[in-house]
Amino acid sequence: MTRILSYKKYFLLAEKIKGKFLVFTAKRMAGKLLILISTLFQACATLQQQSPTLADRVDSLFYSDFFKASQAGISVYDLTENKPLYKHKEKLLLRPASNQKILTTAAAYLFLGKDYNFKTSVYHTGEIKDSVCQGDVYFIGGFDPDFTAQNLDSVVKEIKRFGINKINGNLYADVSAMDSLFWGEGWMWNDDPEPYEAYLTPLCINKNSIQVISSVKESGKPAEIELLPPTKYLQIQNSTSVIDSGKKTLFVTRDWLNRKNTILANGNLTKTSRPDTTAVNVFNPTNYFLTLARESFERNGISFSGKIDTLTLRGEAIEIFTFKRSIQNVIRRTNKVSDNLSAEMVLRALGLKFGKPSSADKGIKFVDSLISLAGLNPKNYRIADGSGLSYYNLVSPELLCEVLKFYYYQPDLYERLFNSFPVSGIDGTLSNRMKNGSAFKRVHAKTGTISGVSSLSGYIESKNNHLIVFSILIQNFVGPSSQARKIQDKICEIISEMN
Repeated sequence: MTRILSYKKYFLLAEKIKGKFLVFTAKRMAGKLLILISTLFQACATLQQQSPTLADRVDSLFYSDFFKASQAGISVYDLTENKPLYKHKEKLLLRPASNQKILTTAAAYLFLGKDYNFKTSVYHTGEIKDSVCQGDVYFIGGFDPDFTAQNLDSVVKEIKRFGINKINGNLYADVSAMDSLFWGEGWMWNDDPEPYEAYLTPLCINKNSIQVISSVKESGKPAEIELLPPTKYLQIQNSTSVIDSGKKTLFVTRDWLNRKNTILANGNLTKTSRPDTTAVNVFNPTNYFLTLARESFERNGISFSGKIDTLTLRGEAIEIFTFKRSIQNVIRRTNKVSDNLSAEMVLRALGLKFGKPSSADKGIKFVDSLISLAGLNPKNYRIADGSGLSYYNLVSPELLCEVLKFYYYQPDLYERLFNSFPVSGIDGTLSNRMKNGSAFKRVHAKTGTISGVSSLSGYIESKNNHLIVFSILIQNFVGPSSQARKIQDKICEIISEMN
């Protein structure tokens, strides 16, 4: 009996201890739960106070319906802290459009040198006696893409100052510096006769294009169609009419299907229509140059009655004058206004280092060398031209960023390339973009647009004074590039707001 009571006693004691333990445990667990809940609330409050990261903000842009069918590749790198900030399909091969000009101009500064000059020279053969040149006159093409009719007049005046008032021989263009391919590989044939797809020659003038000005003289008669500069090289077929009222239906083009330099003007203008200017490219710009030269001779009192043609200068000849243009001026225009002819001439100036005739393929070898110096393999990409007009080009955001990073460590060259890019809201092809946001004046970048492609790559100076390099390539969309540009601008704003 004693043992049984003893067991009962121990049992009751155990139950009492167990109850106290459970109460203690419950109190302890409740305390821990309160601490956990408090910690969670504090964490949530902290998260609410924190702004979304750069990655969060950029990622949110991809929820747009725009990206259900289109593609994008992005690479962002902080040069100040030497670390990547954001990547999204940065190795994806995409068409760069005019971001191709970054590779072309960067290679030019590196391999042609900052002191390189594009030259347009004039020579003569034979003797000059009593102000008469008893020989021929040659214009030597040196890939100057910005040579104009005004520059030509200056050169002709130098010929006259040299002592020539009459030429008894012929006028020749030496275009042996380049091969005979007048367009780039993969260019669209039906972009002809747009001036942005100019025919190529080492002897350029007026962007190898001409302006056509249409104006109203009086109702009931054809519109006035004029060429700028005035020249007999192109003919005008004027089928326009001026009407008292109605809709303006003017259409001006060149007979590009037949490769003729005939301006075709059709449609109506109203009597209140303002002058209208259209630019078209010119077929066979070498002969265009020679024709303008002959017409300049006439204006400047140099007698000439010989033929004009192309011929390579051989044997002894005497230099009359050389017109020079610095590489800095050429590259600045190439990137600021995205000039395709300039980029192609720069590429062929690079190719000339391998000897005559230059070609796109020879110039691309230097672009490949630049890619290698930037630490990547050029065989992983396809470079088809210098301007980005070609649909054969395939590069990646990673490549463009690595080239821009490489340039950052070339202080003298970097400054020149940086200053050649358009500035957001200020000039060039970025003059009307990012004018009102935080990215105003902070973005120095190259734009790019062809059908279904929009690109933007360059440098951003953020609010925390960091220098950021970035590349945004977007493609495979239908319609205008405005939506792609808005996304690019938003990304630039997000980067520029970094603190």
